[in-house]
This record gives sequence, structure tokens and C-alpha cells, in this order.
Amino acid sequence: MAGGFSSTRLTRVRALLDRHVDSGFLPGAVVLLARHGEVHVEATGTLAFEGAGSRTPMAVDTICRLGSMSKPIVAACAMTLVEDCTVRLDDPVDDLLPELADMTVLADPGGPLADTVPADRPITLRDLLTYTIGTGMVPAEPGTVPIADAMGVLYEAAPPDEWMGRLGALPLVHQPGERWMYDTAADVTGVLIARATGTSFGDALRERVCAPLGMTDTGFSVGGDDIGRLATAYERDDDAGGPVVEDGPDGRWSRPPVFQSGGGGLVSTAADCLAFASALLAGGAHHGQRVLSRPAVTLMTSDQLTPAQKAVSGFRPGYFDAIGWGLGMSVRTRRTHLGPSVGTYGWPGYYGTAWYNDPAEDTITIVMMQRAHLGDQTLPMWHDLWTAVYQAIDD
Repeated sequence: MAGGFSSTRLTRVRALLDRHVDSGFLPGAVVLLARHGEVHVEATGTLAFEGAGSRTPMAVDTICRLGSMSKPIVAACAMTLVEDCTVRLDDPVDDLLPELADMTVLADPGGPLADTVPADRPITLRDLLTYTIGTGMVPAEPGTVPIADAMGVLYEAAPPDEWMGRLGALPLVHQPGERWMYDTAADVTGVLIARATGTSFGDALRERVCAPLGMTDTGFSVGGDDIGRLATAYERDDDAGGPVVEDGPDGRWSRPPVFQSGGGGLVSTAADCLAFASALLAGGAHHGQRVLSRPAVTLMTSDQLTPAQKAVSGFRPGYFDAIGWGLGMSVRTRRTHLGPSVGTYGWPGYYGTAWYNDPAEDTITIVMMQRAHLGDQTLPMWHDLWTAVYQAIDD
């Protein structure tokens, strides 16, 4: 036994990781499992294929780009503002985000940008946290959907006020509250937090969430000697098929960003993510430090989408058949494989990071990899990983 896991069966988790490393698909990976208060770590490979990182083993303190795994941490920070009555979930955000006041909405989501109708109601903080603000990622081939092309300005680096101005100048794709749309709401939430606290988003996050939980390696950039612990991120070489560097130790995260992105800008470690995950699994506190109340955690980790919203939302038809959305993270609503139980919550990230808490099994799973496009939980490698983790559970 290893903290509620079968030691013999855990070897299957390590075998999967070794297979990805030995094949040259990844330089290294970390899987951290916690159950009944005990922690088990499988770390294999190195931080990089080349350079100094090729001589540094992956570990629980390896710094990785979280990508969209940033989103739940941002939502938790926003909920601290709700708890101290700085903001309310169902009040309009117009005072803090005047750029989003009196918005217009496309008459046809795929139609001309000038063809709009007034928004039915103001945008609220609840809309931001449930990703129902009316705008977000619009998957489309370039030149086919005007709003998708226009939203390209949001991916260009800009200070927060300028970024908000760009967003506010565009019409919403759908009416507020009509459907779930990915990504943009998390970045808006970061700006709201900064304005509500009168400080930078990063400072607010550090003061309200990271410092109390001891998450000393979580932030929007990596500096000094810590650079030596930053894993290199890779992507597929379209010509050769193998991995090429997408972001190295001297890349985007080696310096403070112009825009601190709540949607995907954080770096962190498996150890830091464990502190955050443990706090939520315990109802909002970790090692005697409470960052959220139990009711706030329950709200965040409960499905907040209506059947009507789910029916018209998601990355593909049926996307919400087995999951819902809480505040800043997914919630499992139906068990369909040998994997997470109903009620499991968390979220993955672009580079292959993932975090999920399973309250029914008292289990935390944290995965750290750094290769682009690996966050998609429908990939076969994730089915295999979840199978390996859950077959090892042993009371």
C-alpha cells in the first residue's frame, strides 16, 4: 500500500510515463497522487531534451507552465473577493469593468460585426466565473467568421486597460448567460480582481491565495536562480514530426508579462498545486491557513450550468454529456470510464498539465508535462493515465 494505492499497481503509472519518455515524445513528466493524506510521486526523465535541462531530473519542484490550469486558481482568488464583500456574484461588473457596460450582441454569431442588437442585461461576476459572459473562444478557419478574426486582437500583448478596451470595442457573440464560451472570461476576471483590489492581479493572487498556502513558486514569470527549475516546453515539428522547442528557459516566462493572463499565464510546481488542491479538498484550508470557506468551495465545485446552456455549448456536440462547469473548473456529472468519480473537479492545461480532485475517493491527481496541445482529455494517453491511476486505488 502507498497511501490508499496498491504499490504493485502503481507501477503501471510509472510504466506509462516511462513509455512517453523513452519514445522521445517527452523529456520528462511528473504525476503526483495524494490519498488519505499521503502523497505518492512518480517523476521520470528530465526538464529538457537539450542543454542544462537535459541533466536536471523532473521533480515535484520543477516549474511548469500551467496553461489553462491557471483558471481554477483565478476563480478561487475571485471568490475571496466575494467572501469579503468587495464584490457580489450577481451584481453587474460595470463599475469595475466599464468597458463591458452597455454591450451589443451579434444578431448572427457568424455574421457581420456591425449587425448587432443590445445586450439583454449587464454582465455579472457569476457570468465571468461560469464562462457565460457571451464571448470567448470562437473556433473557425481564418476568413470564415468575422468575430473570430476580430478577436485576434485579444491575443496580442497589451496592458490590462488597453486589452479591456479592445474587448469592449467588440460585440458579444451571444447574450450574457445564454451559453458557455471558453477562455476569455478568465482573463477578464484577472482584470476585475486587479481593479477591485487596487493592485496588480499577480499581487492580489499572491496575497490572497498563494502566500497563505505556501505556493512560493506560483506566479506569472520565473526569475533568478529559479530559471534552472523551469522545464522547457515543446511542440510538434510539422516537417520532421518530432518535438521542437516552443518556449525555453529564456522565453516568455523568463520576464514579467505585459498582461497577467488569468486564462493561462501562471507557472507553478506539482508541490504548489498540491497545496491548492489540498485546500479545496479539505473545504478551503491547508495546514491551518484558510483561504476560502467550505460553502465557497462547494459552490465553486458544483455544476452551475443549466441544461439549456449545456445543450448549445462546448467544444463539440455532447461535450457536456458527462461534465458540467462550476466556477472556473469542470465538474464530473457522470462516470463513463475507469477514471474520475461523479463530483470530481479540476481542469487541464495546454502544455499537458492537469489537476483533479476526486472527493468520493479522497484523491488528488496532478500531472506535469510540457508539450503543446496535450491538455485535451480525449487523447488516448489521458484515457490510459486515468485507467492506470484508478486501477491502483486500494482501500
